[in-house]
Amino acid sequence: MNVHGIIKETSFWGLQVKDPNATRFSTAITSIAPKPMIMKTINQNRTLPKVASRFDLGRMVNDGLVFRQNIYVRSYEVGPEQTTSIETIMNYLQETSLNHLKSIGILHDGFGSTLEMCRKNLIWVMAKMQVVVDRCPTWGDVVEIDTWKAASGKTGMCCNWLFRDCKTGEILIRASSIWVMMNKETRRLSKFPYEVRAELEQHFLDTPPLVNQDAIKWSKHDQNIVDHVCNGLTPSWSDLDINRHVNNVKYTGWVLQSVPEVVMENYELVSMALEYCRECTKNSVLESHTFVNGSNSLEVADCNHVDCQHLLQLEGIGGNGEMIMKASSRWRPKHAS
Repeated sequence: MNVHGIIKETSFWGLQVKDPNATRFSTAITSIAPKPMIMKTINQNRTLPKVASRFDLGRMVNDGLVFRQNIYVRSYEVGPEQTTSIETIMNYLQETSLNHLKSIGILHDGFGSTLEMCRKNLIWVMAKMQVVVDRCPTWGDVVEIDTWKAASGKTGMCCNWLFRDCKTGEILIRASSIWVMMNKETRRLSKFPYEVRAELEQHFLDTPPLVNQDAIKWSKHDQNIVDHVCNGLTPSWSDLDINRHVNNVKYTGWVLQSVPEVVMENYELVSMALEYCRECTKNSVLESHTFVNGSNSLEVADCNHVDCQHLLQLEGIGGNGEMIMKASSRWRPKHAS
């Protein structure tokens, strides 16, 4: 009872609770102690599951030439089939590649820029990407991703990725990409300066690309027979990265916008090749084209696989806008053994 004798205070696990129904005749303070079984349950609940793996910042392996990071697949990263989309996979590729560069001290002004690149006003841009999917991760999976860099001729850098199931070691995804340099101000491609190569070559692993870069053929004749089109596509402010470059993942999403619904519903992606032709700006308006090879109709539900050719271009009169990207993809029936 307090000094006025009108409010009763109850101690409950260290909290003081005032009882509005107490009268001036209350004479004692009641202490409620938790039962041992309750405390035991609380202590058990404080043990966190291995969800913390999603906060893994990665580490260098293989004599410091390969970067390894574990990623926890979250619920909002899976789609209707309970598996990750190609856009999510592309996000994983970009994130681990940049974390690799950051871990070896190459993250100055922009994404993965060396000191000499900053001095010469150069940035990285992706030229090609090839992804092969054996199985897409599902919600709750912990994916182990290895990534490493290698020289690509005299003008570029090759990035490689290998996805494994952290529990079983099963290989899930393989990918390779080619990166080239662009002047940040003129937005024109640049040669690979000797000074920049000298900064990077000590971190290169002398290996061929993990996935061969397939040539993507798209003739003007093919452009005229595309019959699956999605137009009016525009980038938003949030689609730009810190170099004011439309994020690579956004291009992939635009390409898939024109894939026929019957393919999306009945098939899953096996492989995808992307070739970037030019940038689009914040005010660009694009159209996405998809041609299903060997079928001008939508009766593809019984095929063993489906091959598609894709084209992303600026909107123009008569469909003659400048080409932004060309791509190809292969799809297999869902739940195929």
